[in-house]
Amino acid sequence: MSDYFVHESSVIDDGVTIGAGTRIWHFCHIQSGAVIGRNCSLGQNVNVSNNVTVGDGCKLQNNVSLYEGVELENYVFCGPSCVFTNDLTPRAKYPKGRAGYQKTLVREGASIGANATVVCGHTVGRWALIGAGAVVTSDVPDHALMLGVPARRRGWVCECGGILPGDLACPACGRKYILAENGLKEEA
Repeated sequence: MSDYFVHESSVIDDGVTIGAGTRIWHFCHIQSGAVIGRNCSLGQNVNVSNNVTVGDGCKLQNNVSLYEGVELENYVFCGPSCVFTNDLTPRAKYPKGRAGYQKTLVREGASIGANATVVCGHTVGRWALIGAGAVVTSDVPDHALMLGVPARRRGWVCECGGILPGDLACPACGRKYILAENGLKEEA
């Protein structure tokens, strides 16, 4: 008896690690070498490719595919049908395999909106919020609110998800932030 749930329609390849409390729903495929943390939720039709790492407490909504080269830290949210790439110049006739994959890192607590695309080779900062349909083509600072095509910073967001006003004090939870080297950091 395992300490996680996998729906009978899902396929889990050999050599996969799945943490306690994780729930994997209908028609998912978890490929060899993937590591999925504790207390994650993978919605219908999620694909986690070879050697992908998913941290603890992540939520992957329906139709998300994490291709090799993608790493999610803890508490990352991936909205329905968001897209991650792993090759900047793919060709069906000239496959590069692993040698051509670029790493994409999504830092702790970041949220990727429905139908957003994260182009490979970039880092999405801690607690950043990528709006629905946005296309990320560069690194994203911590706590940045990114919108549009290509995605541009349109504001800042709190760890709790609240949009921050100009004084960087969250009206929802009271956290206060200051500008730092890579975006915002919480005031001590």
